[in-house]
Amino acid sequence: MGLRRVCAAVVAVLLASLLTVVAQGPAQAEVRHPRQDWLRQSTAGLFLHWGMFTAPKHLNCAEWERDVTGGGWTADYWIDEARKLGASYVVLATFHSRLGYARPWPSKIPGSCATERDLLGELVRAGKAKDVKVILYMTDDPQWHSEHGVQMLDSAAYSAHKGEQVDLTTREGFGRYSYDLFFEVMRNYDDLAGFWIDNDNEYWERNKLYEQVRQLRPTWLLSNNNEDTPIMDTVSNEQKTGMFPSYDYPAATFTPMPRLSEACYKLPNTGDWWYDGGNHAVDTRLNTGRYITNAGSSIKSLMAETPMVNGRMPAQQETYNNFMAGWVPPIRESIHGVEGAGYLYGGMQPGFWNDGAHGVITINPRTGKQYVHVVTRPRADFVRLRDNGYRVTGVRDLRTGEQLRFTQSAGHLTIQGITKWDEYDTVFAVETLGQQGFYPDVKASATSSGNGFPASNLTDGSHETYWDAGGAQPVSISLDLGRRRKAAFLAINQRESSPTHARVSFGRPEDSSRIKDYQVTGSDDGRTWWHVRSGALPSARGTQFIDIGAQEGRFLKLTVLGTWGGPQAPVYSKQLKIDEIRVGHSYPRGSRDGALEAEDASRSGSARTESCAACSGARQVTGLGGGERNAVTYRDISVATAGTYALQLDVTAAETSTVSVSVNGAAPTSVAVPRDRADVPDAASIAVSLNAGANTVKVFSTGRLGLDRVSVGGLPPSNYTPKTTLTVQPHGVQWVGPGQQSVKITARLRLDADDQIDEVSLAPALPAGWTLTGAPAVRTSMRLAGLLEGTWTATSPAGQDVGSASIPVAASFQLLGSDRKVSGAVPVRTRPADRVFVREAEDSANQFGSTGLTGCGACSGAEKVRNIGGSADASVTFPQVIVPETRSYRLFVRFTVNGARSYFVTVNGGAPVEVKVDGVGNNTPYVAEIPVTLNAGANTIRFGNDTAGAPDLDQIALA
Repeated sequence: MGLRRVCAAVVAVLLASLLTVVAQGPAQAEVRHPRQDWLRQSTAGLFLHWGMFTAPKHLNCAEWERDVTGGGWTADYWIDEARKLGASYVVLATFHSRLGYARPWPSKIPGSCATERDLLGELVRAGKAKDVKVILYMTDDPQWHSEHGVQMLDSAAYSAHKGEQVDLTTREGFGRYSYDLFFEVMRNYDDLAGFWIDNDNEYWERNKLYEQVRQLRPTWLLSNNNEDTPIMDTVSNEQKTGMFPSYDYPAATFTPMPRLSEACYKLPNTGDWWYDGGNHAVDTRLNTGRYITNAGSSIKSLMAETPMVNGRMPAQQETYNNFMAGWVPPIRESIHGVEGAGYLYGGMQPGFWNDGAHGVITINPRTGKQYVHVVTRPRADFVRLRDNGYRVTGVRDLRTGEQLRFTQSAGHLTIQGITKWDEYDTVFAVETLGQQGFYPDVKASATSSGNGFPASNLTDGSHETYWDAGGAQPVSISLDLGRRRKAAFLAINQRESSPTHARVSFGRPEDSSRIKDYQVTGSDDGRTWWHVRSGALPSARGTQFIDIGAQEGRFLKLTVLGTWGGPQAPVYSKQLKIDEIRVGHSYPRGSRDGALEAEDASRSGSARTESCAACSGARQVTGLGGGERNAVTYRDISVATAGTYALQLDVTAAETSTVSVSVNGAAPTSVAVPRDRADVPDAASIAVSLNAGANTVKVFSTGRLGLDRVSVGGLPPSNYTPKTTLTVQPHGVQWVGPGQQSVKITARLRLDADDQIDEVSLAPALPAGWTLTGAPAVRTSMRLAGLLEGTWTATSPAGQDVGSASIPVAASFQLLGSDRKVSGAVPVRTRPADRVFVREAEDSANQFGSTGLTGCGACSGAEKVRNIGGSADASVTFPQVIVPETRSYRLFVRFTVNGARSYFVTVNGGAPVEVKVDGVGNNTPYVAEIPVTLNAGANTIRFGNDTAGAPDLDQIALA
């Protein structure tokens, strides 16, 4: 008997003995384990959706296999394509609910398509020969069993195999069938690397499937889709979109390091996850950006391609793979075997940098070398980013080998004179002498701690322990320096357990749990406190900084006044968690090289230089108040081409004022500057017209202002609008009665980006004949986290029905002198004559619990409520359902569903009534009708299912 047969026999005995194993206690996450080491060293994987329904669709298993083999399918081709992408593993999704439940291996368990040729075995062997792991996808979902009119699950054959009746089209029956398949695969494929689980099945969990995988195949990985299941090694985050920049995939993820996580996304711009017959384009800019930003957050890029029946990739995907085969190797050391920097592995600050630049940092944990990845280049010839206390000794362009000039002061590294930009990722290798300037012995306490995560975790030196605020807001953290000491800044690493901005993902509302508004105070005795600084932090990943100027005292207190997350996403609202807070006492200093420092320019009147530790070059020019007589004048600000540029001024402001700029003697242009510290600079930008060559620029102010430095960059592109959150109420189509109607509208604009916008106005725009009560809401300027709110009443014309109307609500503003606009709308419709009440499920008047809204093009109002059922909280409640009299009504429920599901409908707190429905496709609306008895006036109707998933809900109506 060969060694392989011996191993298989041993595994078979273990399988038999473990089928009845019941693990004790709840599963615990193994955040780190030796079996994960290979994946931690990886950058990417290749996700292959391929099966019977790959175009051209096959409904017969033997015919599909014949065409696979006849078309020339080879395992080596897939492995080679993965290697071109820099991928260390392949996930094969063939046993997929939308691809016919095909098994690419010879199986002794009947129930769905299985090939005679061992395609899985060939792939595993090919991967092993070229050091590429293979992971097998497994689905829990039987609902698509007859999507194409042919039954793809053979319940009769499986029932005969088991000796009892099992319905594979139910979750219980399918869970039982697929449970057996796990063990068959474990028995037969020693060199498989694990399973990729597309959500859980109750049968698997009840029978401790994962615990048995752990015992039978302890080196195999388990990955789960879209949720953090403790026993899994990897959390996979599927197809996140809507971020800015669009490639910044980590902005939509929710898993803190060192937990392993994947970004799972399609490379083709359009089409299904599987080959649908089209040669869809691949956006190189988008996908290289995802690849790099994921590496900069220790997230693995699981890239989905769509192989054809013969295994070949469509031409545009092959072209992309070939591009990556040449693009990755020159920067390989910066993306392979590295970790994301700015988090628990140390490193400088990722995110948005100067002049529109955006990128990430990677760090080699063994050598300490850091890599600055500029994915979006700045509108200038330099990159300026926070150094996080690292003393830099050298900077080199990794692709060209060119040594670059740099300066370092005020907590920033500036890489200068950059002339060669890669189209997708310019990488700078940065050598440092390590981190300096932080106190190592700070003690922390807080006014509130929750869930067993005390404030002492904030300063214990470990990012793997954290403080939980316990839902309290405001909440204060006191930092004891041990004795009276100097302090210059706070460096804060918040828990990366939420996305960076409000969004909806698969119908679930998400939001950022990070600090928004804060206040810092100081004290010598812990009892009497003085104001140090207040402001807002951006909702961003990685280390965030609060510069506090020249402070001296024993205690610092950070009071978090509010976080970014709103109540529409209760899972994230007020859920502040912080890994570490460090107190910095000084900034690393480097050589100066003639940057546009204010102290090097000409001065007039009372303008004078003084020291400023938080300023570039450690000096600034003060005394600029009082107008043009007290000024700083630059005689030689040069540009190559005449045009309009963004002039950034780093200023300190002891009081609210304006800063003004005159270029070449022209009339000055001014911008408002809010009050802040006189020894901490902040940026203000003005659009200025410059001539080719040298220009004279004079800077002055109306109030007490200091000038640190200026820089010149291009204007933001015309398609850039700073990120805002515009909330318009009421949300959803408003169904009103006949005749004249009035609609109360409220709107709230929040600026989420670290830009300044000016001349801000917020107001509805009415259809012809309507009248508006209430003036536009206006602000002269807004900065990060600024708010603008307004309330109006819109009244339709007298003597006629509303009909079909839309009331846009627009926020207009200027960005560096250029007009921008964001808008929402309140659609209003007259309800049908045979309906006494109509309301959309997504209407803001409803209560949503843990459900969420999602788009649905075929639905009324183009939205619906998803994720109803499975718990008491996952429900939708319609309050204020108003009818004219007490009697029985016909309730029309408009819904979408795939398969058989049930609502339980409760009226005015009465006994729930089950409403069973069935349908095919979650984008096809159906209508169910049930009788309900309602009281005259207001009623409450609840839709839920406490124990199982319910259909998605579009609208209700009463006749």
